[in-house]
Amino acid sequence: MTISNLLLLLMMMTSSSSTVEAARTKKSTTTTLNHLSNLDYLTFPDRKASEAAVVEWGHSAVISAIDATVASFGPQTSRGAFFEVEASPILADPVAGVSSDVMEKIQRHNNGEEYYKFEPAPLNNAEDVHGNMVVMTNTAGLSGVTMAKIAKESGAAALMVVNVDHDYPDYVYSLTPENEEEQIYAEEEVDIPVIMVSLQSGNVLTTATVDEHTDPKDIVNNGMPERIRLYGGGDRPFFEDVLNHKPVVYIIHNLLTETECDELIKAAESKFDLVSDDDTNYLEHTIPPPAKQDGVVMQNNIQRATLWRGALNPHSGKQIEERIEQVTGFPQDHFSDFQVNKHVAGSYHGVHYDTHPINVPMATITVFLNDVDEGDGGELVFPSPALGGDKKRGSSGTSSGGGKDDDPVKIYPRKGIAVVHHNTDEEYQFDASTLHAELPLKNGV
Repeated sequence: MTISNLLLLLMMMTSSSSTVEAARTKKSTTTTLNHLSNLDYLTFPDRKASEAAVVEWGHSAVISAIDATVASFGPQTSRGAFFEVEASPILADPVAGVSSDVMEKIQRHNNGEEYYKFEPAPLNNAEDVHGNMVVMTNTAGLSGVTMAKIAKESGAAALMVVNVDHDYPDYVYSLTPENEEEQIYAEEEVDIPVIMVSLQSGNVLTTATVDEHTDPKDIVNNGMPERIRLYGGGDRPFFEDVLNHKPVVYIIHNLLTETECDELIKAAESKFDLVSDDDTNYLEHTIPPPAKQDGVVMQNNIQRATLWRGALNPHSGKQIEERIEQVTGFPQDHFSDFQVNKHVAGSYHGVHYDTHPINVPMATITVFLNDVDEGDGGELVFPSPALGGDKKRGSSGTSSGGGKDDDPVKIYPRKGIAVVHHNTDEEYQFDASTLHAELPLKNGV
C-alpha cells in the first residue's frame, strides 16, 4: 500500500438541515467549541482579486513571473489596458528614494527627536527612470504616496515597491494613503500604477539574468530583465501569507475555478458516508483522533467521500492536478486521492492534527468548494500558533489586525481558494503547532 505524503482535502458546506442524523450519546463538546469560537482571531483572506497583479518577463519559450499587490490609489486592474505597462525595470538611486542622511532625519522626526519637513525630489537617476518602471524599497519608512510622488517627479511610468522584511520575506500588502492630504494628492495626481512585491519576489527579479557563475562585472541592469510587463492578475492563482512558520500556513486564491468546484461536488454526490471518530481507513486517510478523550465527539455530522484520482474526469482531473503541481511545487506523484468532506448545519471537526501512523503527510491542501457567508460558521482555524509560531506582520510592523505574534488564525470559506499548511517542520518531523479545527456550520442565519 502506497501512502501519499500530501493530503488533498476538499470542503463543501451547506446551511440546509442535515439528512443524516448521527445518534450521539457521548459527552458534549460545547465548552471547547465555545472557547474556539470566542478566541480573538486574525482573519483571512485579506487580499482581494482586484488588487492582484502580475509582473512578467521572458519570451514564449521561457516566461517568468512574480505576484504583486496593487495600491488602493493610482490606476486599478479594472482599467485593463490603462493599468498595463511594458517598460524597463530601473533600480532607484538612492534605492529607498532618499539618501541615508535624509532617511536618518526622517526617522528622528518620526521619533519626535527633531522637526524635519521632507520635500520629495527627483531621483539621482531620473533620466534613466523616465518612461520606465522604477523599483524602490520601503526601507526609509516613506509612505506609498510619498514614494509615488518621487516616482512621478522622476518621470516613471510605474512604481514597484519592494517590501524589505527579512523576517517575513513573502509578505505584501496594498499601499494606502496615510492621511487626508495624501488621499487628495493621490486622487488628483497619481496616474501611474503603484504595486508592491515581496522581498522574495524582489530577489527573483534582481537575479533574473544572473547565476552563480556570472562574473559581477558582466551583470547588467542590476541583474534585472531588460523589459517587464505589468498586468492585472484576473483569475490567475496568487498567494497570501498567513503564518510564516510553526506552522507554515498560506492561502492560494483561485486555485480551482468555479466550474471545477461544481464538478467535484457533483462527482462526490452519491459517495458520501457519515464519518465516525472510530472509523479507520489508512488508504483514505481516515484516522481516529490520536489524542481523543473518552466520550468527546471530535467529528460531528460530517459526511465524507473519496474521489480516486484515476476515476476522476480524465481531462478536468488532469488539469486540476497539473495546476496544483505547478502552483505549489508539490509533485503529483505525492498527492493523495481527493477527500471531499461535506458539512451541514451543526457539523464541526474539533481540534486535531493531520497525521498518519505510517507516514505523516508533509502538507495538507484544503480547498473550499463553495462560499459561506461571514457569520455562518464553517471557518478553518489554527488556535495554537503560540506552540512555536510567528505571525505575518502588517504594514505597521505588527501582526495584521493589530494582534500579537501568538494570535490564533481564522480563515473564512471562499469558493476556489486553497489553504496549505505544513504538518512537518524543516527537518520533516511532526510539527505540534499545526493543531487546527473546523468551526460549527450554522443553520443559514
